[in-house]
Amino acid sequence: MSATSKKMGRVSVPSLRMRKGGEPIVCLTAYTTPMAQRLDEHCDLLLVGDSLGMVVYGMESTLAVTVDMMVNHGKAVMRGSKNACVVVDLPFGSYQESKEQAFRTASHILSETGCAAVKLEGGAEMADTIAFLTARGVPVMAHIGLMPQQVNTMGGFKSQGRDDDAALKIIADAKTVAKAGAFSVVVEGTVEAVARRITETIDVPTIGIGASVACDGQVLVTEDILGLFSDFTPKFVKRYANLGDSVSEAVGQYADDVRTRKFPSDEHCFGIPKKGKLRAV
Repeated sequence: MSATSKKMGRVSVPSLRMRKGGEPIVCLTAYTTPMAQRLDEHCDLLLVGDSLGMVVYGMESTLAVTVDMMVNHGKAVMRGSKNACVVVDLPFGSYQESKEQAFRTASHILSETGCAAVKLEGGAEMADTIAFLTARGVPVMAHIGLMPQQVNTMGGFKSQGRDDDAALKIIADAKTVAKAGAFSVVVEGTVEAVARRITETIDVPTIGIGASVACDGQVLVTEDILGLFSDFTPKFVKRYANLGDSVSEAVGQYADDVRTRKFPSDEHCFGIPKKGKLRAV
C-alpha cells in the first residue's frame, strides 16, 4: 500500500479509480479475519472472492457458493481490515436473472458486511446490470476473460483471447463494462497482448490475473502464493512461500509429541509445583 493510502485511512473506490496508469494496485483474496489482518497493510484491495468455495470449502468450482457464505466471509474480512478497500463477489445465480435481483443481492451484501463494492462476472451482457447498480449507489468491479462462474460453457478453466474473434470480443466486453460504470475491471486468464490492449484502451484500472504486467494492478489467490492450496497451481501463480509444507511438518511434530507423551510437559500444565516446593493438596 502506498504511503498516501496509509495516511488517508481505508482506500476508497474513487481513489482506486484515480490510480489508472499510476502506481500499480496490489490486490489479494481474503476470506478470514486472521488472514485479512496480515494482508491489510500490504494491499490496496482485498477481494472476498467466490474462489473461497474451492479454497476454503473444497468444492470443485465456485458454482455452489451462496450469498450467505459471501456475507459471512465478507464480515470476517472487514473485521480484520482497517486500510484496504474490500470488494465482495456476487455468487453465481444471485445476479444474472435481472437487474433487480442483482441490486437486491448487492445491497444486502453491502449493508451486511460494510464492504466498499461488489464484483460480478460478465461482459456486454452485464452492462445494463452494471449501469443499474452504479446508478443506485453500488460500486461495481467487473470481471471479464476467463470467468469461473461460466466454467461449464467455457469448457473448463482455459485461457481466453487466443484467436482474433475471441480477442475482439474480450476487448469489446472491457469497453462496454467500463462505459457502463464499472470502477475497475478484472481481466483473468487472457492472452497477454489482449490484456495489454484492454489496459491501454479503457479509462478505468484493469486488475490482471493471468493477464499482463501492463495491467493497472494484479490479484492472486493468497493461498496460492503461500502454498496453502495444493489441489492445483495455475500457470499464472508465483509461489512466494510453501507454508503448506511447514504446516504439515509442525503438525507431524505435534502428533509425535502427543504419541510419545512429550506434550504436554510441566510448563504447559497448571498446578505443577516448582522445584523444592510442595503443592498443597
